[in-house]
Amino acid sequence: MSKLVTIFGGSGFVGRYIARRMAKEGWRVRVAVRRPNEALFVRPYGTPGQVEPLACNIRDDASVRAMIHGADAVVNCVGILNRSGKNTFDAVQAEGAGRIARIATEAGVAQLVHVSAIGADAQSDSDYARSKAEGEAAVLAAFPSAVILRPSIIFGTEDGFFNRFAGMTRMGPILPVVGAGTRFQPVHVDDVARAAVKGVLGQAAPGIYELGGPDVDTFRGLMGRMLKVVQRRRAVINVPFFMARIMGFGFDMVQAVTLGLIENKMITRDQVRNLARDNVVAPGARGFADLGISPTSMEAVLPEYLWRFRASGQYAAIKDSAKNLKKV
Repeated sequence: MSKLVTIFGGSGFVGRYIARRMAKEGWRVRVAVRRPNEALFVRPYGTPGQVEPLACNIRDDASVRAMIHGADAVVNCVGILNRSGKNTFDAVQAEGAGRIARIATEAGVAQLVHVSAIGADAQSDSDYARSKAEGEAAVLAAFPSAVILRPSIIFGTEDGFFNRFAGMTRMGPILPVVGAGTRFQPVHVDDVARAAVKGVLGQAAPGIYELGGPDVDTFRGLMGRMLKVVQRRRAVINVPFFMARIMGFGFDMVQAVTLGLIENKMITRDQVRNLARDNVVAPGARGFADLGISPTSMEAVLPEYLWRFRASGQYAAIKDSAKNLKKV
């Protein structure tokens, strides 16, 4: 019988790419998610019955234990950018990660891959970064041979970064950003998936790997690259951090007062804290080179999914070509 891998958050942005690659490797894939009915799209990644989404609550021992039962390997891709109800940073990214690692050890799982993030720091004033670091510590305490991946900001067809700002270019001549000078090292989602698969297959030494693409650029520079792809001219305006903190406080209060009925999808105070710090691979850190992976450039991928934000959409290239035709 083929081996089984359980992927927590396997229908998310990163998880779906890992699930697809593991299915191609011939493994059975158990996709542990909160709402399996919304994750049915993962089934065609393999043959009938090979990839199955199942309900799981990573805040509950019994639920996690049921998902890990019989698995040869486990991948944890669960992460949040904003708290929602009981899904707080601590509950999901610290306690949840530790719970998965502890139960994986109890179940005799051979390989564990944990997806964290560059910037994980136990001393950070950001709940996101602090909980990521605490999650890593809990994973290593329970499963010392785990492979931990720390990607920079991730791009790809379903991303919430370039797609979000490209969509904003339709709203007016100004593109506001917080932390225009903050540096990022965007990494392609499928490269992160390739790294995770290496960990599952035992082809990566235990430890932490920081994953960044071949290009390092500022937030303003990344917006410039995006604008070039979508063929729009917009003024990239930096929002001062003091103003962003006020905005974040206001949006957070709206979410709190409405008991989460109106979710803060704009910017949170915690996100402002993170945007004040560079998000690049640390000097001397293990990374793609140690995994034998050559990372994909943004230029090779962005046009494949951002074309829909061009004024003429899929016909932009045809219109540009038509301009060169000579009138008879």
